[in-house]
Amino acid sequence: MRGVKVRDPGGPEVLEIVDLPEPVAGSGQLLVRNFAAGGNRADLLQRRGLYPPPAGESDILGLEFAGEVAAVGEGVESFARGDRVFGLCAGGAYAELLLVDASLAVPIPSNMSYESAAAVPEAFYTAEDGLFSLGELTEGETVLIHAGASGVGTAAIQLAVEAGARVIATAGTAEKATRCEELGAALCVNYRERDFTEAVDELTGGAGVDLVLDLVGASYWDRNISSLRVGGRLVLLGLVGGTRAEADLGVVLRKRLRIIGSVMRSRSIEEKSEVTARFRERVLPRIESGELKAIVDSILPFEEVRDAHVRMEENLNIGKIILRL
Repeated sequence: MRGVKVRDPGGPEVLEIVDLPEPVAGSGQLLVRNFAAGGNRADLLQRRGLYPPPAGESDILGLEFAGEVAAVGEGVESFARGDRVFGLCAGGAYAELLLVDASLAVPIPSNMSYESAAAVPEAFYTAEDGLFSLGELTEGETVLIHAGASGVGTAAIQLAVEAGARVIATAGTAEKATRCEELGAALCVNYRERDFTEAVDELTGGAGVDLVLDLVGASYWDRNISSLRVGGRLVLLGLVGGTRAEADLGVVLRKRLRIIGSVMRSRSIEEKSEVTARFRERVLPRIESGELKAIVDSILPFEEVRDAHVRMEENLNIGKIILRL
């Protein structure tokens, strides 16, 4: 089989498509013939040598897949050869075959393409988990969603609006801001032109938002804290804006804030299985019905993986970049 390996840590030029041994399904696993893989910023970090896979996981890039079951391991009764499935993996999705625990596989709705399905897992799992399980967002609250035009951002806007929350988003271009508002954001701030704290203050009458869903990190810390109301919550999901910030803990105390961090990749199979089960129950039916949509920016052939990384690294995408295998 073919798969993408990183020759040495570095830029997109270090990505190579190489021939690899075919994996064999073990107990409780599925062997999936992969037809589409979603790109994530974690892939960029791993390529640079900054985000190694968890111990025992594949060092092939790629955290979400969509394909067809090629073989089932011992003890698997929920899927059969030929079933169309998608889901999360801790590595291995940039390959023609991959192994995944059967509890993490989800049937692809009949009306979804492989490419659309591959755009779902990281975006919707992360957004649903961050907004509701961790962030406890409820109807009538206001949420500030950073990187609103990203895969997670576009999913989070839709989920929050559907739950009856008011959304303020941020994005880096007028086109991205418009797309966020088309998805339901009450306002999307172009952060290159306006400080989002001003918009939060204006839209909330100075009260602040109930929840911040942040994929940026350190560079937004002070403004995130300033934007939260008393008793607000900050859910931190990404660190593209840096890992270190100087914090005024007195503000955290006075405003009785909750700061919650989360990653998906390094969670145990059991935890990921719970997230997957919640997704299947709460979100998948609305994706199948068309109420929620996976936003696909572009679909590139597997052989153009370097171009996909360049596009993602330059932050040109609205929604997910998909590799077609």
